Amino acid sequence: MAPKYKLHYFDLTALGEPIRYLLSYGNLDWEDIRYSYAQWETVKSTMPYGQMPVLYIDDKIFAQSSAISRYLAKQVGLSGKDDLENLQIDQAVDLFHDFRLKISEWFYDPIPASKAAKKDRLKEQVPFYLDKFQEIVKENKGYLVNGKLTWADIYFVAPLKYYKALMARDFLEGYPLLQELVRKVESTPPIAKYIAQRPVGDK
Repeated sequence: MAPKYKLHYFDLTALGEPIRYLLSYGNLDWEDIRYSYAQWETVKSTMPYGQMPVLYIDDKIFAQSSAISRYLAKQVGLSGKDDLENLQIDQAVDLFHDFRLKISEWFYDPIPASKAAKKDRLKEQVPFYLDKFQEIVKENKGYLVNGKLTWADIYFVAPLKYYKALMARDFLEGYPLLQELVRKVESTPPIAKYIAQRPVGDK
């Protein structure tokens, strides 16, 4: 019998969204359980590491967005064909984490002076990472790994809406290959269907 999946995450995109894309891509049997920030404190103690996303697979609970995504990619055919491709996928995913952490560390910094300094550094950091991703996509015929869709592409594309919202701008302007990658991922029929149905207010 196929497993039943239950994703627990905030009522936004960010690190829960790659998991939603993968579950949708595979047409898996899943439930999208969302929490507001106001609800978080009441459920935090039930999470294995006090954070989300978490994924229930039947009655077992698992955490860490990359680990969950890597598992789901194997279930839906979006892993690499061999260890070398999987290394390329992991490299791209880790590079994305480096990129998004620069934005998050600035946005959520409560100290005005250090927050201002981090914002200044973003003027160089954001183009640096986007240039790298653009080079990778160019070298890999429109994708992040070997000219084909893998979970690395989904992990890059799915959270972008959230990080664009934090920065209050579309930082992909001027990066046509990355814009095209977004279009290809989000026009994949099962993912497009999910996007059309997700809550309108999602950022």
